Amino acid sequence: MKIFEPRSLLLVISAPFLFATPAFAEESNDNLFWPLPGEYVAEETYVGEGDVERNPRKSVRDFDEHDSILHFVITPRIKPGVLRLGAEWERLSFGLPDGAPLPDTLQAVNLVIGLDTQLSDSILIRVEAQPGVYDAGFDDLSDDFNAPFVVGGTYIFSPNLQLVLGVSVDIERKYPVIPAVGIRWKMAPQWVLNAVLPTPRLEFVVNNGLTLYAGANLKQANYRVDDHFGDNTGNVRLNHAVLTYTEVRTGAGIDWKISPVVTLTGEVGYQPYREFDFYRAEVRYGQDGGAPYGTISLHGTF
Repeated sequence: MKIFEPRSLLLVISAPFLFATPAFAEESNDNLFWPLPGEYVAEETYVGEGDVERNPRKSVRDFDEHDSILHFVITPRIKPGVLRLGAEWERLSFGLPDGAPLPDTLQAVNLVIGLDTQLSDSILIRVEAQPGVYDAGFDDLSDDFNAPFVVGGTYIFSPNLQLVLGVSVDIERKYPVIPAVGIRWKMAPQWVLNAVLPTPRLEFVVNNGLTLYAGANLKQANYRVDDHFGDNTGNVRLNHAVLTYTEVRTGAGIDWKISPVVTLTGEVGYQPYREFDFYRAEVRYGQDGGAPYGTISLHGTF
């Protein structure tokens, strides 16, 4: 006997810096204007003024950050499982002082192409690629293409406990292949430990429409700076260099399900870690002073 019906299965793939999303979401066929099921995210985060430094004589002080995300994916069902087809845009804008040796914008525009499938009653698999342009702007897109991808799976021990395994592959990363593991454990009727990257958190379910949580958000991506970035900053090794940007946020928030297809999330917290790493050129600016942040998001499935 099956533990769950496929449409109610929750697949949370654990791979570094991948959104955890439902694989077999509840499908709504009542929308006459948009008959296909899917998911969306519209999110804005503001991070207050923080500092990074390369060494005591080279630092960048008192700059803030705006992180904007738009994500839209349709999830039609086919015989092998659930397709994931869509697009995503993320823009990180930094309020850097004039002459700073860091890019003031990092931007990614990519497709989402994947498949969620069920191998057995207890094993679910996701394969997903995010081919697109990852750079510091739209000046020259010809050689800023990258196609990171993830493969992950969930093993369902019971309705209250799932083990998540995954691997992330990105050829532009210092370590191209990174494995990860996590669990989702409903410890009590109102308490859920959702220890899955990139947003591990502890949740308290107040009711069907309201959830409180505390946890973290781990972000990392690779970008190409422009062809003359090094010329402008006094280090020619940084011309068209690969930059790995990493940050960690820790905070608490609230999920409010306004309607069956709209959830509003508000979160506040502190960013204890941020790093700009031109690892191939051996130039790294690490966190020297954290900053508070606030996030607001509208998201849901339909």
